[in-house]
Amino acid sequence: MAEWDELRLYSCFKCRNHVARHDDIICKTFMSGNWTAFLFSHAMNILLGPAEDRQLLTGLHKVADVYCYACRERLGWKHERAYEESQKYKEGKVVLERFKIIQEN
Repeated sequence: MAEWDELRLYSCFKCRNHVARHDDIICKTFMSGNWTAFLFSHAMNILLGPAEDRQLLTGLHKVADVYCYACRERLGWKHERAYEESQKYKEGKVVLERFKIIQEN
């Protein structure tokens, strides 16, 4: 595994807590309302809110909001379940809103 100083990381914009690795990005063209977002295979140093059904741009999904573990800022959401077959690839993945994270190194 690469050393920490060699990793490209994303951090919470508010407190700089590391929340994701660049290597875990699946897609950089997600939309969150009017904002861009990244789809990650997983995230770290986060807390999950309760899962709930939510109507998103691509249909109904069961999602849980994702919060920074350090400062509790809402950063995005985790896809717990996709009801449409074409959206199943999102299950277990994390969406982080681009304006809520900053790229380190």
